[in-house]
Formats: sequence, structure tokens, C-alpha cells
Amino acid sequence: MFKGSLVALITPFSNGTVDVDALKRLVDWHADEGTDGIVPCGTTGESPTLSNDEHLEVVKIVVEQAAGRMKILAGAGSNNTIEAVEYTKHAAAAGADGTLHVAGYYNRPSQEGLYQHFKAVAEAADIPVILYNIPPRAIVDINVDTMARLAEIPNIIGVKDATANLARPSLERMAIGTDWVLLSGEDGTALSYNAQGGQGCISVTANVAPKECAAFQRACTTGDYAKALELHEQLMPLHVALFMEPSPAGAKFGASLRGLCSADARLPVVPLSGETKGAIETAMRELKLIN
Repeated sequence: MFKGSLVALITPFSNGTVDVDALKRLVDWHADEGTDGIVPCGTTGESPTLSNDEHLEVVKIVVEQAAGRMKILAGAGSNNTIEAVEYTKHAAAAGADGTLHVAGYYNRPSQEGLYQHFKAVAEAADIPVILYNIPPRAIVDINVDTMARLAEIPNIIGVKDATANLARPSLERMAIGTDWVLLSGEDGTALSYNAQGGQGCISVTANVAPKECAAFQRACTTGDYAKALELHEQLMPLHVALFMEPSPAGAKFGASLRGLCSADARLPVVPLSGETKGAIETAMRELKLIN
């Protein structure tokens, strides 16, 4: 169900509020550019600084605007299980194809705590659940053994992996099986991840270069790793530049250069330095995304 190039969608703002018109344009643009799926209200969508009402609104708008053209994997994660359950129920009611759930950041739950959290989320609604494993942000790692337990719950179907540990896809396939959905959460390691059985990437760079990211994923899917390597190396300077400062400031600046939305992000994310802006502009020019 979830494969290829999925964009970790930015949330456009105007005058401090969600720019609904820009959000709808972004969805249409991704459909036209070949993006396979949209992930609204993830970390790149600034979920920690969206109000509850804004979160619900963004998911609803994205589902309606996509109108079945792409898969929608709604960010529904929280370190508050009650809130994660509420977001899951809303995503299901809105018509999303699945939900993405991050591990319990700040709480630092045990492996049993992680299991019980994700189990509660999965039981809240009859909708597929993708786990989001990102120890650099969440501190805790969803261990392979815990994933294997969770995979026994029918609607927990896979993982977005941002561990930077390229042994993980093989270890998870060995423990769970080949039906487990493996999505990279890091553009820079997606090539190696896919080579070990990954089926796609939830991409930040796709906010700026969706057509190119989709072409890269298609090359991986068809087994043309020579072409995939060529595209990966072309995209790598942009991958690096977008993360020179805290995300999603880079992705939003890049999108603004393409006339898609403003570069505004919410505090505590601040505007980019001139050096980082220059690096992003250079990378985008090399890809012929801007003149």
C-alpha cells in the first residue's frame, strides 16, 4: 500500500496561520509531479507546533484535495497515547489510507511501554499503522524484538526508519518477514536502505524536488541501481543542504524558491542563515529546479 516516494509534507503558513490555499496547491503539485504518497502532520509538517484544530484541519484538507490520486499516510503520533488515539480516529474518519506514529519522545518509555502505546493506537481504528522509529529525536529505539511483537497486530504493517542503522532492514525482515513495509526516513541513506529490501522513502527533499525523488524511487523499484545511484548523487547536495539547519526551515525555503508557499516556520524553528540559503540555492540550480 505504501511504497515509492512519499513526501513528508510541509505545512504552509501565512500571517501565522495555516495557508489553506497553498496547502491545496501543494497537494495538486505533488500529484502532477509523480509523488506516490503524502504524509501530512509529521515532524516536517511542524506537528509539535500545530494546534489540535490545525492538525485535524490539515489532515482533512489533504485527504479531500488528494481525492484518491495518492496514498495519504496521516501523521497521528504523540507522546500522549490518548492524543495519538484521537488523531488516529480522526484520520480514519477523514479517509486517510493509514497513520504514522512516532515513538514516545521525552517520556522515554520502556519497550513494554512502546508496545502498549502502539497496541492502543492500532486498536483505536481499523486503519493501517506505520511505526516511526527515530531515536535521534525520540531518544528511545523501537527494538527489533518489539517490532516483531507489534507486527503480530494485524493493522501494524511497517516502519518508517530514521535510525541511520543500515543493518535494520535486514534484521527486521529476518525477524518479521518480507511483508513488513520498510520505508526509509532519511533521504541520504534511502539508496542503501532500498537495496536491502526497503520499498520507499518518506522524504523531506521531495518537498522541493518531487519529480526527481519519484524518479529515484522508480529506479530502485525496477532494480536499476545504476540509474538510482546516478540520481542519488545528483540529489545528495540538496539532501545535505536542506539539513544544514533545523528542519523544516530548509524545505520551506526551497519550496518558497519554487513559488509554492512562504518560507515561514513557527518558533522555535528560525529563519535560515545566508550561508544555508546559498547552499540550498546552489543545489537547486544544479538540479535545474530554479534558474
